Amino acid sequence: MTTKTIGSKSRSQPLQELPAEHKKRITPKRPRDYACWAIAIAIVGGLIATTVTNENYHWPVVFEYFTADAILQGLVLTLFLTVVSMVLGTLLGLLLAIMRMSHQTPISGLATLYITFFRGTPVLVQLIFWFNIAALYPKLSIGIPFTDISTPVDVNALMTPLTAAIVGLTLNEAAYMAEIIRGGFASVGRGQFEAADSLGMRGFTRLRHVIIPQTMPAIIPATGNQVIGMLKGTSLVSVLGVAELLNSAQSIYARNYQTIPLLIVASIWYLIMTLALSVPQSMIERRFSRSTRRQAAVTTAVTPPAGQPVAATKESLL
Repeated sequence: MTTKTIGSKSRSQPLQELPAEHKKRITPKRPRDYACWAIAIAIVGGLIATTVTNENYHWPVVFEYFTADAILQGLVLTLFLTVVSMVLGTLLGLLLAIMRMSHQTPISGLATLYITFFRGTPVLVQLIFWFNIAALYPKLSIGIPFTDISTPVDVNALMTPLTAAIVGLTLNEAAYMAEIIRGGFASVGRGQFEAADSLGMRGFTRLRHVIIPQTMPAIIPATGNQVIGMLKGTSLVSVLGVAELLNSAQSIYARNYQTIPLLIVASIWYLIMTLALSVPQSMIERRFSRSTRRQAAVTTAVTPPAGQPVAATKESLL
């Protein structure tokens, strides 16, 4: 028997061994392990050898256009589309998630209808639709209802290829982010809502101080995957004539007929950006996972003996 002391209180608890899954396992190497390594190395080595020695790849052309002005400008526009669409899509997704969880049937129904439509139709179709929206509404009037105050809007002039790309990517991303955020909200126990209510928290205060911090460990990994997916999904806006990375590469190989080298250039840049985005995602995930472990450790440390109530404080929830 050992005595565990917390503050000025102490109680006797039996010393528990670590679970078997936490113990470091040392497995000796077996012949099949070495065989698997040999096969993997042979495959990777063969791919590298054929990639380097095959002259049809035209590596000098790849190196020549890798930092071309048109490619770099397309790279900047790709990053711009990714950031803007993700930020706007996340904000709209948060609103949709709150509406989706509303107890008011019309509000939750509208959110469900939006999510169902944008998740059920291809993003390429949505992009083309928004680019041609002027065929349905050539003129719009924005103003104050029941008054003569209004401003006419030329939809054909407003919906440029870049505008259509941002609108299409944002609205599509909002539907997926709404479900991700709603899943994060669902991961928060009902007791946290009741504890916040008992402390007098309502509405946005409860959402900001209690709910959102606890949903972050569940939301961040999926959101990181969505950011990477959005980065690669921006290549679809090339059909609208937006000069992002892929469209820039297409414009170059349409003139010099070096299709494969220019596609390699675009692929390498996409891979670099994907790896660069994976680093902060992993750092944020580790940070929130540490916070979750600390919170769990504190909760375990202050848990009273069986039969005694737990006193909830505002500081413990914030």
